[in-house]
Amino acid sequence: MNIIQVYKQFPTPDSCITHLEKVRWNGTPICPYCKAKSSTPAKNERRHHCNSCNTTFSVTVGTIFHKTKIDLQKWFVAISLVLNAKKGISARQLARDIEVNKDTAWSMGMRIRRAMKDYGSLLEGIVEMDETL
Repeated sequence: MNIIQVYKQFPTPDSCITHLEKVRWNGTPICPYCKAKSSTPAKNERRHHCNSCNTTFSVTVGTIFHKTKIDLQKWFVAISLVLNAKKGISARQLARDIEVNKDTAWSMGMRIRRAMKDYGSLLEGIVEMDETL
């Protein structure tokens, strides 16, 4: 997915959250703290209140997007840039592309790479790759 496709598919931050909720919960919010399925949606925010452990949570808790102030659209573009870069992408280039400072871009890049490493089990079996050594 390239940058244009990211902005077409996710034109607003709300559409990003809707997509994450669909992928992560598939319609039934699950508390990331106690794994309970009984929650109440907050009225003015995209958060939920767990009826079991009495905490509030959003779809980003426990993900690379947790406790970030960067817009989810920028995160999606950054993921696309990191995944599509043939020889990798530097923090400075990522910072220029998504208009954040280099330290923020470095942190985002590290979170994305760590997530790729931690969930590397998705790449099991026969995997097709281009231009490998």
